[in-house]
Amino acid sequence: MGRPRRRPDPDPRRPRRAPARTDRPDGPAAGSARRPRPGVLPARAARVSTLLIHGLGADRRQPLELFSPVLAAIDAATGQVVAVDVRAHGTSHEVGSPADFALDRLAAQVAEAALAEFSAEAAAEPVTVIGISMGAAIALRLAADALLPVERAVFVRPSFDDTSLPDHLRVFPVIGDLLHDGGAGAVDQFRETELFHAVAAQSRAGAAALLAQFSAPLAVERAMRLVEVPRNRAFADESELAEISGRGIRSLVLGAENDPVHPLELAERWAGALDAPLETVPPRDRGQPAQTAAMRDAVGRWLALTARM
Repeated sequence: MGRPRRRPDPDPRRPRRAPARTDRPDGPAAGSARRPRPGVLPARAARVSTLLIHGLGADRRQPLELFSPVLAAIDAATGQVVAVDVRAHGTSHEVGSPADFALDRLAAQVAEAALAEFSAEAAAEPVTVIGISMGAAIALRLAADALLPVERAVFVRPSFDDTSLPDHLRVFPVIGDLLHDGGAGAVDQFRETELFHAVAAQSRAGAAALLAQFSAPLAVERAMRLVEVPRNRAFADESELAEISGRGIRSLVLGAENDPVHPLELAERWAGALDAPLETVPPRDRGQPAQTAAMRDAVGRWLALTARM
């Protein structure tokens, strides 16, 4: 069973020191575990295929359900659409060691899975990558490290920056440690933490999403993902984001209002450094359908516009 290797902090409000992204091992380990299992939509007529990447604790169904209607409706039809389950999510039962959750390794594994699933023709053509939260950070690494021929990137509610375990992500290692020590029943203990109260005071929907981590499939066995993934840095500094736009990769950033785990200020920072447009969507507390509709509209318009450029 995958078990977090670090014990809980005496003070859960205080982040533990952890290696930055560049301090973690690079690339997949020799004899690495099975690659994430992809979900695939049928290939279509156009040349640019799309890779969808989910958020922490979700699975490939998340971006497929959110953006498949958008991709189907674009006049300039997309090519093949692939969604993968990141390590220890969805159909990927491999957990491994803490080092396996370095963003560089996750990105390399996702790229390998996508290339294996794309047709030979699609694999040789430019790719549009759409990532949500953790998936946005992985998408950024795919583009920055040239792991795929990314032409366009959509970063949805980014939550990672150039620091290890930023304040807004400190709650996830606490959840992971509670799952490890007390199982799913530790949800009641989590409800009493100051971290949970702080999120709940700002967003009921955000608090509900955190509680859902305790009832996720194989939550206890996969607790390490919550402990380790937030310790990553998405980028070394903002110049790394500027290099992406400097290489001609077009980007769109989506930020949500009143989201304690995905601060709008961070989305603004990503957009500014990427020289990318920023679309702001309503908070989940106004109803998930409203946010979903706004996301689909923003992404659909941008994909259609950039397909003609």
